[in-house]
Amino acid sequence: MTDTIRWGIIGCGDVTEVKSGPALQKAEGSELVAVMRRNGALAEDYARRHQVPRWYDQAEALIHDPEVNAVYVATPPAFHREYALMAARAGKAVYVEKPMAMNHDECLEMIEACEAAHVPLYVAYYRRGLPRFNQIKQLLDSGAIGDVRLVQTTQLQTLRPADGQAVPWRLQPELSGGGLFVDLASHTLDILDYLLGPLGQVKGFAVNQSRQYRVEDLVTTTYAFESGVIGMGAWCFNAYKRQDLNEIIGSKGKLSFSTFGDDLRIELADGGVQQFTVANPAHIQQPLIQLMVNELRGDGKCPSTGRTAARTSRVMDDLIRDFY
Repeated sequence: MTDTIRWGIIGCGDVTEVKSGPALQKAEGSELVAVMRRNGALAEDYARRHQVPRWYDQAEALIHDPEVNAVYVATPPAFHREYALMAARAGKAVYVEKPMAMNHDECLEMIEACEAAHVPLYVAYYRRGLPRFNQIKQLLDSGAIGDVRLVQTTQLQTLRPADGQAVPWRLQPELSGGGLFVDLASHTLDILDYLLGPLGQVKGFAVNQSRQYRVEDLVTTTYAFESGVIGMGAWCFNAYKRQDLNEIIGSKGKLSFSTFGDDLRIELADGGVQQFTVANPAHIQQPLIQLMVNELRGDGKCPSTGRTAARTSRVMDDLIRDFY
């Protein structure tokens, strides 16, 4: 790979406006040189506003642009496999949004294609690069709460109103692979994998209680990490309020944090309490993007790969398969 990683974005929608697009421009050794959207006028507008040299309305044209040596697929999951395979065949490094694909089988196909083409495959589980979650990992690894015994996750949201407008793609299973569980819980399941290792056996239920959309709106699970730690989780998207809480319980204390907020707290057996504040960067994907760029330039390893992300897709498949 050359000294400068020159990115092209397929699908320059909302997620690329602040979270990722500017991060590709600001990371050291990284440039954003082309964007693509099926609506050419929107692609041109994005390129103009973000000072990107070229824009396209065809993915093939962007992928085969000789100035592009890494492709970021920022479309809904229904298109991740297609574009990842196309980029791999062109010999370009691949970065896809999360969840990695529509299901675990597609993830495996993407991994095999990239490995056969000898190109890296990364996934936008960007919490693996954020300072707050790396502080959590350091606390756990240092034994701050002793030996980990149990993990509990509760995520609640109120029901999104059906306001007569078009149903968001995240609530269309043919585009997203599921509902908000797939979109949001994937972040929690992935960061738990990062903090505590891979999950093994998973059991649970997925139901649609509100009947407002065609997707699951409540998922519960119990699971076992390969390490022997046990976990349980509940994700309810038709509740009375919003809540975002993960609790990791150990032999000496408890570590509590949110997936989407910025809180981090430790309670110890002796009554001691520690509260931490670790701010997120302005462009939240930038730390992970920097790790990817560094690896592509021959320095270090990125912690979010196709293989790590596929584990999260396998867990979600296990939990929602019977529903669909």
